Amino acid sequence: MNFNVLENRYPSIRNVMYAPRGAVATSNPLAAQAGLDMIKKGGNAVDAAVATAAALSVVEPTSNGIGGDAYSQVWIESEKKLYALNSSGFAPELMKSENYKDMDKMPLYGFDAVTVPGIPASWGELNRKFGKLSLEECLKPAIDYAENGYIIYPNVAKLWRESFDIYSKEFKTEEFEEWFRVFAPDGKCPEAGDMFKCKEQAETLRELAKTNCESFYRGDLADKIDSFSRRYNGAIRKSDLEKFRPEWVEPIKTDYRGYTISELPPNGHGITVLMALNIMEGFETGNERDTDINIHRMIESMKLAFSDSKKYVTDKNEMTVSVEAMLNKNYASERRKLISENAIYPKSGEPFCGGTVYLCTADKDGNMVSHIQSNYMNFGSGLVVPETGIALHNRANNFSTDPEHDNFVKPFKKPYHTIIPGFILKDGEAIGPFGVMGAFMQPQGQFQVITNLIDYNMNPQEALDAPRWQWIDGMRIEVESDMPQNVIDGLIKRNHDVKVVENKITMGRGQIIMKNKNGGYICATEKRCDGHVAVW
Repeated sequence: MNFNVLENRYPSIRNVMYAPRGAVATSNPLAAQAGLDMIKKGGNAVDAAVATAAALSVVEPTSNGIGGDAYSQVWIESEKKLYALNSSGFAPELMKSENYKDMDKMPLYGFDAVTVPGIPASWGELNRKFGKLSLEECLKPAIDYAENGYIIYPNVAKLWRESFDIYSKEFKTEEFEEWFRVFAPDGKCPEAGDMFKCKEQAETLRELAKTNCESFYRGDLADKIDSFSRRYNGAIRKSDLEKFRPEWVEPIKTDYRGYTISELPPNGHGITVLMALNIMEGFETGNERDTDINIHRMIESMKLAFSDSKKYVTDKNEMTVSVEAMLNKNYASERRKLISENAIYPKSGEPFCGGTVYLCTADKDGNMVSHIQSNYMNFGSGLVVPETGIALHNRANNFSTDPEHDNFVKPFKKPYHTIIPGFILKDGEAIGPFGVMGAFMQPQGQFQVITNLIDYNMNPQEALDAPRWQWIDGMRIEVESDMPQNVIDGLIKRNHDVKVVENKITMGRGQIIMKNKNGGYICATEKRCDGHVAVW
């Protein structure tokens, strides 16, 4: 990539950052500093990723927590190899299919929305396989933030308020009381600038550090989750937790105009990005991104990719079509023929923005990590395990209730999953990690960032700052208010139902770290969040 780092066509409060010896980019400055501290102590990019991820589970509880899922891609420079870790959980044994087949959709809150969490296992496994420092060392910053307090940043405060308002209306039964006790003490929602602490989380993190996260699955923490679930007739049991192991998988990839884009395979929907790129590759884009024909073709490519992924993506052992078939370039050519001058109406789900955090790290030896973790929708299921501060996620909401659908819910099955850490390579060498958080916005955000970098030669900060669009469903799209008016007018003429939005959070929040051709790294973070790049 030969981008001009001095030019910025999309001005923002940030410019690209250089890092000669290491970097951490994520959505919260406190978490970024926690990761950088590990590198300064002699740790590597993986130690930095684990420390950052653990800190994020504390300082951004609105998007992730100890009770969520995680995916990672890890580049090990000495091996010239990219590893991928799927640490998403499955449906509990008691989550029987017959309990859901008469529902219109899966529950969003409560125990019926809870699958086995994978975040703690991801920390333990990353540390075991690649870490240089102890897990106890990596979790120290998170423990300190939980025990002694941290300042709440503006975007976190906004999401916290939204959750509090929803939960105050929705949650009237006893099992949800612990959420209010932990995250809305004295019946109040914390505001930006407030100090917040959670000593239960600190104790839980100590237990995880001491047991290499085993306690969550086969120890005292597993017992507490089991007891809480039994008390309210939930499905999850210690026996489910005991069965879970994170899984090292082979990344899936596609070539796009000379670059290799890598994602995790299903049950994640990173394949959506790759399918959209395959379709888009057949179009000439020119040098100017902001034309209505370019944006139109990108939207239509994404719609076609989503219509396939929403139909077929689920647990890898339950898919009725192969990943290879979905990524076949000839298939992409056939799909491309469906794109005309005007918007079309494919069958699909309803994309929306959810609660997720993304981080990327790099060290002096060239190792890099792309990591994403999530409680899915805001705090997750609304359930907090008593005495632990563990907010359980609501990933079962992504199952289908249609018995004929590939993604139909059943025991021990992993659901369609929205979190996707990305990675770019060229000729077998790492370029760097990137990601855009935000549920069904994630593939759309990644798609736009990749094309910004490769097709339009933007530097990483430009690529993140450029005005975004989001396909919602059918003909409906949203575009950010800084999208040029002539592009908006052109999209309307092409039969898109366009809504201009000011709420930047719904358009995703991303970070990028890339190797700099002159040594070290070039880094960027979002204008749409409280993002920060910590460099050394």
